[in-house]
Amino acid sequence: MEAARKNGAYDMAYAKRAMLVVIILPLLVMYTEAMLTPALPTIQREFGINPNDVSWVLTIYLLVGTVSAAIFGKLGDMYGKKKMFLVALGFYTLGVVLNGFAPSFHWLLVSRGIQGLGMAIFPLAFSLVREEFPPEMVPQVQGMISAMFGVGMVIALPLGAYVTQNFGWRWTYHSAAPFAVFMFILAWRVLRESRYVNPGKLDWPGALFLVWAVVPALVAVTRAPNVGWRAEQTLVLFGVSIIGIIALYLWERRADNPLIPLDIISSRNPAIVNLGIMFAAFGISMMSQANTYIFQMKPPYGFGKTILESGLLMTPMALAMLVVAPLAGKLMPRIGAKPLAITGALTASAGLALLSQYATQLSLTQFVALITVVGAGITLMNVSFINVLVFSVPPRVMGVATGANSLFRNFGSTWGPAIAGTVMSTYYILVHIPQVPVPIKIPTEKAYEVLFGTSALVYLFLALLSLAIVEVMKGGKIHEVENEGEREITVG
Repeated sequence: MEAARKNGAYDMAYAKRAMLVVIILPLLVMYTEAMLTPALPTIQREFGINPNDVSWVLTIYLLVGTVSAAIFGKLGDMYGKKKMFLVALGFYTLGVVLNGFAPSFHWLLVSRGIQGLGMAIFPLAFSLVREEFPPEMVPQVQGMISAMFGVGMVIALPLGAYVTQNFGWRWTYHSAAPFAVFMFILAWRVLRESRYVNPGKLDWPGALFLVWAVVPALVAVTRAPNVGWRAEQTLVLFGVSIIGIIALYLWERRADNPLIPLDIISSRNPAIVNLGIMFAAFGISMMSQANTYIFQMKPPYGFGKTILESGLLMTPMALAMLVVAPLAGKLMPRIGAKPLAITGALTASAGLALLSQYATQLSLTQFVALITVVGAGITLMNVSFINVLVFSVPPRVMGVATGANSLFRNFGSTWGPAIAGTVMSTYYILVHIPQVPVPIKIPTEKAYEVLFGTSALVYLFLALLSLAIVEVMKGGKIHEVENEGEREITVG
């Protein structure tokens, strides 16, 4: 198979074709996932289940995806990242197709689990970008990938609401299936196999210990807002998970070919980025939940917008991300990833601090402007973090490094909604709405103060954490870790 680099020179024509694949990939995932959110009440009614049961449609996907990201990352290092990328994308495509034809709720959970196996496409895509693209092009491509997440969300939320309302929830998947098949064919035809392979045997005990460590904790977090954080089942699940984490750590220390090499993920920059991305995902999730309520609650408790209108009002934030992400990638080799990460975190923290004090007092225009600023800051920080990671580890273990990063990201994304739900269930008022037989709970100003305020503190912490990053690029030079050692290259 022809390599992307010959005698030290990169194949730019291939790099541009491959860039098309990896930057539209987030559109597929965000399209299918965000479209599901407006459809959950319809799924609940069709299968005759309760709200706690229907939440498993989201939970099972996250559970399987968190574990698969780490395992497929390791397999990508061992057998080739393109091979494993196509396997993961194949699972994702199969899951999307099957979801729309699920004859029962249990079959829907099975097909969502199959789809969850495909969450490994992102760490593998990040790895391929680092390996096959010229170093000066990597920050810009990583920036575009990050921007597409926001664009996909803005497109999918209103479109999902429209499709569910007019054609039924199954068509949210029927409409996504051709797109998924197209992406699989495009990736198969365009992408080339990675040049770095680490042959060996899969660490099956490590994989089992990882499942033991991760799954009980994620189940506990997702169920705690409903059953209680001090409930016996919650505490037991957390206890089981802690034992699993200890067992995983002890095993990986002595394994010959560990699933999660502790020396890689605990080295300075990867450790900072993994911790940072976990807290960042936590803060984003809490902010997003608060935004959703403020947009959709009736005045004077919110702006009274529909899901469609809420999605359209997030367009300025998506546009800001589209501008900020690639611009940050272009400027990063000159300015440095560390200053941009700190600037982004401080910008997000300042905006969230203002929202914590004035969220319910702002006009709609002011609120949209402020969340746009916050979104731009978060994007700036995220783009910096992923570039710090991929230039801090050698390509032969890039799959493991990005897979572990996805694992930490998913942990943060799980905790965010759970804590947000608990806060909103603590600070609320009962409101009687005409044509609704029972009063409903409306979050109070105190709830938004806690949610936005906590997120502001999270990003302030991330700004301080970023001070400890060892710079990987600055002054037109990129310092990268190679398999044979380290080198510094000048960006033209």
